Parts: sequence; structure tokens; C-alpha cells
Amino acid sequence: MSVVTIIGAGSWGSGLALLLSDNNHEVRLYDVDKTVIDEINEHHTNKKYLPEGKLPEKVKGFNNLEDALSNTEIVVTVVPTKVIRNALKAVNQALKHPVIFVNASKGIEPQTFKRVSEIAYEEIDKDKIIGFVVLTGPSHAEEVIQRQLTTVTCASDNIELAEYCQKIFNNDEYFRVYTLNDLIGAELGGAIKNVIALAAGILTGLGYGDNAKAALITRGLAEMRRLAVKVGAKEETLFGLTGLGDLIVTATSLHSRNYQAGLKIGSGKNLQETLASIPMVVEGVRSCEACYYYAKQLDVDMPITFAVYDVIFNKREPRDVIKKLMQRDLKHE
Repeated sequence: MSVVTIIGAGSWGSGLALLLSDNNHEVRLYDVDKTVIDEINEHHTNKKYLPEGKLPEKVKGFNNLEDALSNTEIVVTVVPTKVIRNALKAVNQALKHPVIFVNASKGIEPQTFKRVSEIAYEEIDKDKIIGFVVLTGPSHAEEVIQRQLTTVTCASDNIELAEYCQKIFNNDEYFRVYTLNDLIGAELGGAIKNVIALAAGILTGLGYGDNAKAALITRGLAEMRRLAVKVGAKEETLFGLTGLGDLIVTATSLHSRNYQAGLKIGSGKNLQETLASIPMVVEGVRSCEACYYYAKQLDVDMPITFAVYDVIFNKREPRDVIKKLMQRDLKHE
């Protein structure tokens, strides 16, 4: 049995808490929102983020970070990318011993284009970080909390560390974990697919059909591959669970906040109205901005990503942007 501290009691943090408790680990769920923590401890529910489902009584909520981190072995971060740096700074200050860091959120820091692993190695003292693992793949919290079949990947530059975490998270009944030694590919696949999911939602909101969505997902995967490989990822990673698998579920499911946001934008709502109507963070919006400038900086062609940026940030009409996409120069696939 391991002691695991989860930073962030949102939907995915709560889903992972249930999973790790099912795996007989001691689970500490930390959040800055005392109301959420009190509900977890008193009622074993988290209705703000998971209206359905109940957490095991063994899962303990913490509002004090030092207490949550005391003698823990693994720290799992499940917070939005926009606050991950500050969260890691707080963890570093409160942490008194070395631990394994596992990140389970997906995104790129907009200002720096840095992946969460890069941010972690900047913000965590060297003597406090044993290594870094990312847990990623097609995994909606709403299904994990119901113990529905799910398959993900533990990726790390240290394959032995990935294999260690694989055993921590794997559950023979409903949660299968693979390993991967391509951290760059796993992190970028998880971030860029959110942008393509926004595009898929916009298409559906505009009334386009399955042909269009299939084309979008396929060409979106090509964009994911181009950017990731440019910065050192292995091409085959993007065709696995952390790339294609995650893209399919995020670009087709109503559980996906990014797909939901795209639907609303395609139906005529502006960005502010859209974000206000979705109770949790839509990572694809910030990832779109980061990927846009990152691709421009690296001279990587990402027409779908650029189109989503035009719709969201330049307030272009979605149908005009799609028309422009269709009128691009003809080329080989």
C-alpha cells in the first residue's frame, strides 16, 4: 500500500481518488476549496464536480497542504494548466521529503509553451522530486467514478518509474494502464487534442455531419503529430492511447468540456457566454492560444488549430473560417 496525495479535488481528481482507494492505497485529496473538502469528509460526495457517484469512506479530504503531504510517497497533480506553476510552488514549499510526481491534467503553459514536466523540474527542488510521470489517455472522470472500463498510459523518461506507477494505478477490474517512455509525445498529445475537440464541437454545432467530423479528427491527428515530432516526440506515440485514443474520446463525447464548448460556439454563443455556462475549466481554449503561437514560432503548419484560434480569439465567423480551410491549396495527404 502506498500513500498518495492528490492535488485538486475536481472531477478527475475525485475519479482518481476512487480508483486509488479501490487499489487499497491511502488516498489524501487536497483542495483549496474548504466547502468541497468538508463535503467529501462528511458525505463522501463531491456534487460540485461529480453530481453522480460517491467516494469511498477511506478517501480523506484535506484543506491543509502540509498535512496532506506529510509522509506521502506520490503526489498527483490534477489542476488546470493556468494554475499548475503556482500549485507546484506551494507543494514545494510544504513538502519536506522526496516524492514521485504524477501529473494527470492536460495542457501547455500559454506564456512559455512549457509542458507540465518542464514546469515541475523548474519549481520543485531537486532533492524533493524522485521523478516525473504523466498519466494520460482517453479517460472521462464521469465513467471512472462509475468504474467503467478505461485504459490509459503512464509515461516517463524513466521507464522503471513508469512501470512502478503502472502498478499503483492499474485495476484488473476496470482501469488498465500501459507504459511509455515518450514523455514529450504523451504530454503534447494530451494538450493538442483539446484544440481539435473544440473544432469538432464547432463543426457539430454548425450542423455538419459525420463525414466532416471524421475528416477533422484525421487531419487534426496529423497536426498533433507534426508539432509533437518537431519538438522531439516519437511519431508512433501519437497513434496510441495518449494521442489518437484521447483525441477520439475528447472530440466525440458529451462528457468532454472542450467538445461541449465547441458545440456552444458553433451554435452562436461567444467565448465568454460559453465559458460561463460550463462549470469547469475548458483547457482547449488556453491550449489553443499556446499551440497557435508555439506552432508559429516553430514554423509548423497547423491549419485547424489556426482556424480555431481565428474563431475564438479573432472572433471570425466559423463558417467563413471553414470555407477558407476548404479553399486551401490542394496537396498530398
